[in-house]
Amino acid sequence: SVDFRRADIRDRTVVADAALGCAIVFHLAAQSNVMGAVADSGYAFSTNVVGTHNVLEAAAAAGVKRLVFTSSREVYGDPKTIPVRETAPLRAKNAYGASKVAGEVYCRLAAQQGLETAVLRLANVYGPGDRDRVIPLFAAAAAASEPITVFGSQKILDFVWIDTVVDALIRAGFGRYIHGPMNVGSGKGTTVVDLARRIAKLTESSSKIEVTEEREQEVGRFVADITRARRLLGIQEPEDPLWALPKML
Repeated sequence: SVDFRRADIRDRTVVADAALGCAIVFHLAAQSNVMGAVADSGYAFSTNVVGTHNVLEAAAAAGVKRLVFTSSREVYGDPKTIPVRETAPLRAKNAYGASKVAGEVYCRLAAQQGLETAVLRLANVYGPGDRDRVIPLFAAAAAASEPITVFGSQKILDFVWIDTVVDALIRAGFGRYIHGPMNVGSGKGTTVVDLARRIAKLTESSSKIEVTEEREQEVGRFVADITRARRLLGIQEPEDPLWALPKML
């Protein structure tokens, strides 16, 4: 059976009640939109930092064995080299990335008190139901025959299909406990210009692709080194990270 509750992780009482009787907690709730977090950093802080602290506190009090925390590639900021290993310095360049760094710190502190915390740093996840991110925004523009705007001609991202992420979450939650963060991505880079062209072609859209300057708050280049996740979680990615793109269009 599924006990579904629509609630706010900033409400400590609700979170504490939801944690009762749980052996494993998967913590995915967040303000996960970079530009949204930039526009309202206070909301990002209260949700991603305070909310994460509430979830960890509730899990510990309820005697939960393990918590899986979904962090982000945004914790690295603009990396000096790609692909990026988990040992790279954390240099978040926006409010969202900073909130995820803070969440990781609180996970580490909780682990010191006995709660197993697994941290997955997700690349650019795509899948059905996604909104307000690059693929659905490009798809909506293509469907409306409106210009597809790309912020940065050299922008490179690591796209990973949602099924791979779900598999990684399940393995991190139910498999042996793995200390330290793990990147979850495809391990392959896709230029955002190429992504726009591919979406336009798949949708047979007449949309023009307009390339403009990068937005200062966004990370311009990221590809995950997924060696650790392959070895410890056994995740596998197809040769083409955007193989499932037609399912989104």
